[in-house]
Amino acid sequence: MKKLFLMIAAATFAANVSAQNTVITSNKFGDNWYVGVNAGVASTPWSTATDEGKATDFKGLAPNVGLRIGKNLTTVFGLVAEGTVYFKANEKSSMWSKTLVNATNISLLGSFNLSNLFGTYQGEPRAFEVIALGGFGWAHAFGNIYDGFGFTKVNGLTSKFALDFAFNLGSAKAVQFYVEPNILYPLQAWADGVNVAGDMKYNFKKVNLGVNLGLNYKFGNSNGTHNFAVAQLRDQNEIDQLNAKINELRAESNAKDGKLAAANRNIADLEAQLVACQNKPAPTAKVVVKQNSQLQPIVIFGAGKTTIDAAQYASIEMVAKYMRNHKDCKILIKGYASPEGDEVKNKALADGRAESVKNALIKRYKIAADRITAEGQGATSDLSEENDFNRVAMFFDTTVK
Repeated sequence: MKKLFLMIAAATFAANVSAQNTVITSNKFGDNWYVGVNAGVASTPWSTATDEGKATDFKGLAPNVGLRIGKNLTTVFGLVAEGTVYFKANEKSSMWSKTLVNATNISLLGSFNLSNLFGTYQGEPRAFEVIALGGFGWAHAFGNIYDGFGFTKVNGLTSKFALDFAFNLGSAKAVQFYVEPNILYPLQAWADGVNVAGDMKYNFKKVNLGVNLGLNYKFGNSNGTHNFAVAQLRDQNEIDQLNAKINELRAESNAKDGKLAAANRNIADLEAQLVACQNKPAPTAKVVVKQNSQLQPIVIFGAGKTTIDAAQYASIEMVAKYMRNHKDCKILIKGYASPEGDEVKNKALADGRAESVKNALIKRYKIAADRITAEGQGATSDLSEENDFNRVAMFFDTTVK
């Protein structure tokens, strides 16, 4: 028994060492579960005597079917719960009884993927793998011990060792077919509460030798596959390059924040002028507006944009109020673009900015469309040395007084 535990500990340690060479995505509780079925035959020399009082040998084979539920904890090590039912064998089998089901065995096994242990995991299962299994179980046999009066039921501890020669099928490798030679050792056996194991413990003449064919289905995982996935790692040089790019973008953002702050200050000045104008007493003399005279408010646009920022509506509202106070006036809106960039694109930006302001006066402030004309003037550098102040729309009163 000590040798068995030492063997399991050594295999687990080797699995951990191997795992250091390949980094896989996290294994959540719901990941890497599978369910399977198997069937095969087994020799069944469990009893010490038949109904004729003679010792048995490997003269009968019992067919069996099994259900298997497992979880792979790492790419090498996993746990398997397995239940097997042995059916009625012929009279030469030591597991022969009067019932259709002769015996059952439930085992908890550890699984060790030898292919991944010695060859490392490559990101998906190999087409062919060798998997070792070993662990302990509990068996129940129906009437296969002859006690001098008749057949009696037997319960016992078992240990199982097996090798699965597995084939992973399909593009997703979600289905696994395997051929499994196996050995089932009886450790202790009780018939009606009496220990009847005798010399059965790890006695090769008392073991069950079997061969099964099985099929497993691996459920889908949180990583989008049915198996372990290799984590995509980045080297330090790539991380440094990404950090440098982040710092560069942060510097550009800070520069744009400075320009935006300047624009906001200009807006604040215009709003202060608006308040001052609103608080001035109405002039007693008639105001004469010259032809094509420029009005004070302007609308500032972002680089490459024709949409109006919320803060810019204060200037448009001033013009709308002016047009309501002067019922006969007509307004010309001139749109401009800054000189950098393509000429055709700048012309389109200038046209779009003039049209955006015109639409705002019509739709938002209900000014009649026939009182407004929009013209794009293309790119200019004459309005300001700062490109930000060349991306504007300006208002001109074209009414002849």
